[in-house]
Amino acid sequence: MANYPAKTSPELDYFRGTFEHRAAWLYFLVKSAMDNGESLDFAHKAIFNCGCFHGLNKYPRTDDLKEFTKTFTDPHLVDAFEMDLVDGTDERMYVEFHYCPLVEAWKKLTDDQELIAQLCDIAMDGDRGIVSQYENFEFELGKTIAKGDPICEVCVRRRQAEEKK
Repeated sequence: MANYPAKTSPELDYFRGTFEHRAAWLYFLVKSAMDNGESLDFAHKAIFNCGCFHGLNKYPRTDDLKEFTKTFTDPHLVDAFEMDLVDGTDERMYVEFHYCPLVEAWKKLTDDQELIAQLCDIAMDGDRGIVSQYENFEFELGKTIAKGDPICEVCVRRRQAEEKK
């Protein structure tokens, strides 16, 4: 098993740093809300809505899962997250992430594993929002680095006809 991050360069480190910066924003917003006794529903909804925006504006308007996969597995993102496209067919996109700059940022801010897992779930609402803009696709999150797993698993699959009803 490789040690991650396996790749590094000034450009890649800078790109990962932009994700770490966003992760810090999310951490401080969520921590402030929690300290005030507020529900984190606002964060889930906001990040989901951000994902919906990206799904409509940055992803191709297509019913072709392979075309969607090309955008999801942009080479910059593949490098930043040490992603492996395990399955990229007409019916299923399955990606394993071996590194997460967001989790790395959160680990610098807290040792609260439960909070890190919550932050990850909120962040994943972005991907859930993206995929929600595709009537024929559905999103599934498997293992996560934030919960202590060695990888994150993201699967987008084509809905079967009976699931669309």
